[in-house]
Amino acid sequence: MLLQVSNCDVSYGDRTLIKDISFEVRNTEKIAIVGRNGCGKTTFLKLLSGEILPDKRDGNEQPNIAKAPGLSIGWLSQMTFTDDSACLGDEIRKVFLPVIELKAKLDALLTELDKSPDEKKAREYATLEERFNYLGGYRYEKDYELVYERFGFSREDETRPLSEFSGGQRTKIAFIKLLLSKPDILILDEPTNHLDISTIGWLEGYIREYPRAVIVVSHDRLFLDRVADVVYEIEHEKMSRYVGNYSGFVKRKKDIYDQQKKAYEAQQKEIARLQAVADRFIHKATKATMAKSKLKAIEHMDKIEAPEEFELKAFHALTVPSKESGFDVLDTDNLGFGYDTIIGKITCSVKKGQKVGIIGGNGLGKSTFLKTLAGKLPLKSGKFRFGHGVEPGYFDQQMAQYVSDKTVLNDFWDIYPYLTETEVRNILGGFLFTGDDVFKEVSLLSGGEKVRLALAKIFETRPNLLLLDEPTNHMDIVGKEALEQMLKDYEGTLIFVTHDRYLVREVADALIVFSGNGIKWFPWNYEEYERSFGREKQEAAKDIWNIDKISSDKDKEKEDVSSKPDREQAKPVINVGKERSRMERRIAKIESLLAENDTKRAELTAGLSDPSVSSDYVKLGEIQKALDDLDKNDEDLMSEWEKLSEDLENLG
Repeated sequence: MLLQVSNCDVSYGDRTLIKDISFEVRNTEKIAIVGRNGCGKTTFLKLLSGEILPDKRDGNEQPNIAKAPGLSIGWLSQMTFTDDSACLGDEIRKVFLPVIELKAKLDALLTELDKSPDEKKAREYATLEERFNYLGGYRYEKDYELVYERFGFSREDETRPLSEFSGGQRTKIAFIKLLLSKPDILILDEPTNHLDISTIGWLEGYIREYPRAVIVVSHDRLFLDRVADVVYEIEHEKMSRYVGNYSGFVKRKKDIYDQQKKAYEAQQKEIARLQAVADRFIHKATKATMAKSKLKAIEHMDKIEAPEEFELKAFHALTVPSKESGFDVLDTDNLGFGYDTIIGKITCSVKKGQKVGIIGGNGLGKSTFLKTLAGKLPLKSGKFRFGHGVEPGYFDQQMAQYVSDKTVLNDFWDIYPYLTETEVRNILGGFLFTGDDVFKEVSLLSGGEKVRLALAKIFETRPNLLLLDEPTNHMDIVGKEALEQMLKDYEGTLIFVTHDRYLVREVADALIVFSGNGIKWFPWNYEEYERSFGREKQEAAKDIWNIDKISSDKDKEKEDVSSKPDREQAKPVINVGKERSRMERRIAKIESLLAENDTKRAELTAGLSDPSVSSDYVKLGEIQKALDDLDKNDEDLMSEWEKLSEDLENLG
């Protein structure tokens, strides 16, 4: 056991967030902590890191936080810069000072042992050498190169002072320092924020192979699915442990809820039956004893608590557009977009009902492209055209910064004054503004609440084309899942920018992929995209823990599909299409051959009943052999058919 928390409560101000915490970290567990915004996830991380203390308690059960001797805990908030004039390379290498100092001690001991062998010093050397190896002393330079390059810094950046880097870049630098410090427990709070998809893919591999424990808070459900083997949920001021990844947690939680609800309802039904019998006969002398026994049975029952309701609220909105568009919704012809200069060009065609996800790295122009389509920016070159009857609705992140001294109710009502108050409250309730929530001042809403209010306004216009720029930013997991379901149900056409790969996987049926090598239209879903291009190869993340592979790292990097020129990246898409077509043709051919075999089998079987053949043993033998050959041929064809069908299904 590395760390154990028991009998602890934590508060924020005068509000208790989590009561009676029971939490533990074992060996190399990868632990996810999930819950609604404001439930106390970050406060709990502060408790683990020692930044705050648990609430004091009355009585004998005092809070207890037990840690293994010498345990090191690393958290991004603890990665500070003491000198902004220090260059990037020197700042990152500071994390290796313990390793460098240990190396100096080992060298000194080795020199002493060479001069005068000593058993005590030899044992000390062995102990220090084991620690040196544990800290990655034999490959820290390699670790530096791998992590440094993965986060998009060039060799020229090494000599630049920290003061020249942006806030986002400084966060990445602190993150690099945290990863390279390799604590016994690595704490990550929303680690995928501001990372592009390829870096997130690499980070997934890094965390899975990390030979120590990891605790992660994230709203990235796909990330949690791929790294976590234990999930702790904070809900209703309680913390509960589930073994498995995020999807496993969701299923297990629902199963437990359903079981408890079923048992509770069955017990309540039995209690009602016993109570009814007792009430009926309690005042009859001949039946009073029996009635009292029923009441005793109720009294002695181990009462099953009613399960607390899921915090799985969903958005409810009219997902049917007010009118249908034509089949051709959007056509772009070498559309150039940007601010002062053109930063990208694209040619594509979006059809009615398509749901197109726009993915790619930061700063490549995804939002700029969407702004151009929405008419917020003038196009720089080429052209684009909306089809007949297209009525777009547009959402961007500026709407999450919206400020108003109006209440939620009045802010919405002022836009749709023809609605009654009941209608307005029903619409707002569909976006989780219930009860007194509608009387909150807009300026006091959280980022997630402002996003929901903006979406409520957009959906009330009932557009047949939605243009959404990062709609899940500021949302917790429950909000994301609610929006995801609404977008699935939406009957219009959707084009959306997001870094939420889970949302893309669940909603999009086509992709526009932005990369440093250009923009590509991908006519299939995200799973097909991953299969075709491969998720970011994670050999580098694995090799960072494997000393034997140091020399082959660069070779593996060269083989990485994602690092090849754009024209080479396009080849797998073409090959997938050709391979699918080839498989489909072969499957059709096999089915035709099987049908022909059935016809031949029927003819041969009919021949067996021919009187002229029944006494001809040579002829009978020939027919039987022909039937056996057909059976064998059928087996071979069916085996090939099953294999091709499975492969075709894997292609999407």
